[in-house]
Amino acid sequence: MDRVLRYAYRRLGRRYPLTVVVLQFQIAHLLALGGIVLLRLYQPMSNQTFVLLLVVAELLVALDNVSSTVLARRLLRPVRAWLDGARDRAATAAAWRALASMPSDYTRRVPTVPIALVIVPFAAFATLELHLRPYSALAILVGMLLTLLYGAVLRFFFMESLLRPVLEDVALHMPDDFDPGRAGLSLRRRLLIGLPAINILTGVIVAGIEMNRHDARLDDLGPAVVVAVAVAFIISMELTVLLSRSIFDPIDQLRAATERVRRGDLSTRVPVVSTDETGRLARSFNDMVAGLYERERLSEAFDAYVGPDIAEMVLRDGTHLDGEEHEVSVLVLDIRDFTRKAEQATARRVVDFLNEFYGLVVPIIERRGGRADKYVGDGLLAIFGAPEPLEDHADRAVAAALEVAAAVRDRYDDDVQVGIGVNSGSVIAGTIGGGGHVEFTVIGDPVNTADRVEQVTRQTGDTVLVTEATRRLLREDHGRFENRPAVPLKGKAERVQLWAPKAFGATAAGSPDGTEPRTDPRGEVVPSP
Repeated sequence: MDRVLRYAYRRLGRRYPLTVVVLQFQIAHLLALGGIVLLRLYQPMSNQTFVLLLVVAELLVALDNVSSTVLARRLLRPVRAWLDGARDRAATAAAWRALASMPSDYTRRVPTVPIALVIVPFAAFATLELHLRPYSALAILVGMLLTLLYGAVLRFFFMESLLRPVLEDVALHMPDDFDPGRAGLSLRRRLLIGLPAINILTGVIVAGIEMNRHDARLDDLGPAVVVAVAVAFIISMELTVLLSRSIFDPIDQLRAATERVRRGDLSTRVPVVSTDETGRLARSFNDMVAGLYERERLSEAFDAYVGPDIAEMVLRDGTHLDGEEHEVSVLVLDIRDFTRKAEQATARRVVDFLNEFYGLVVPIIERRGGRADKYVGDGLLAIFGAPEPLEDHADRAVAAALEVAAAVRDRYDDDVQVGIGVNSGSVIAGTIGGGGHVEFTVIGDPVNTADRVEQVTRQTGDTVLVTEATRRLLREDHGRFENRPAVPLKGKAERVQLWAPKAFGATAAGSPDGTEPRTDPRGEVVPSP
């Protein structure tokens, strides 16, 4: 059946929704015939009268179908627009809601339009044509209402099935954060309405057949029919309630558990209380949540070792990230005289100290937009501007260096001293490695220069040194800078001009001629008068 509907949808395209809905409306003509046959079971009539009543009923049903077609065309308008090519977010959401709510929206008209167009006029006409007492119209009305209820249930489920191929197509274009809107008719209500309606109609038919055997008339509708209808209703309702509980209690538990998982509780489990489909669904749910829990643990471990930004890139692009050129600022930090201190402490105390130290430093770097790229014992290499580009990478790196220096001074006083070198330039960022083991890192001369600058802090006595390349990129005021003599760096043909933030400069350091250079508020050197 599903294959046939999908084929019809492919062939009819934009005409499919309204076409299949209007075609299924024609089932009402068969129900009208069934209703007249049911009436004949309770009320003897000639063939001529039977045909006349059938013609009147079919004409009234045709009128109701015209009304239903107008309504269906209006309800399916957003779907028609979507099939015509309007597929932005709002149009797609409107089409989905129209399709999903179509059976419920259409069924809501049953208490008004069909009763006014079909049931009441036919009951009045049949009473007159059959020369029945006026109160007999009530019996006809009840019988036709039962037929209408059965027809409404059929139309609801037929409409759901017929529109499903279009609904599946629209759902493929829906965003993950889509809000489905108000809830439709629940499965529990479908059972509580559908099954009793079918059983009551069955009871009425059986009672009518039994009365017909004894030549009873509609006027003789007695307690036997009422009892048959009541028994059918009570038994079907009791079984329906029990059936709905056996189905929907596990579903309600799954829904509540899913909501807890959505809020992040991956310890959620649902009890497996049966061996049927709901029991297998509960076991599958528990297996799924257990898998999510393991994946979350792996993700947290992955983030801890490579950082959230790199983890996201690897999950999105794969483990091999081609090298890309980035303009970055590099911060190199080292703990001074750490080797001597480590020799005087146990390995456990050294590890505990380093974890405490990096627990102080790394959050500052990350808060400023940097990424801790490497830990080398007591040294740290941080990158600002890769893998995500940052226009103000130099300002972020210098601000992080100053904040780290202040935090270390406040936490450890003079017991722990650090040297920090900051440099800026163009690097290549990507994965390096082989044999199944790779790491994301940056390579380029600015990295080597930053490392050499950090080493110079031991000679100048400064806590932070910034290269001229970084200072030229600064957009913000980071306090006054003191000029340091240009120094030769290992591997560099030319001397590199260095600057020290005055707040962390060496006490005796100054300009090359022993006097402090004149600077503007940004730290720019101005010519002497």
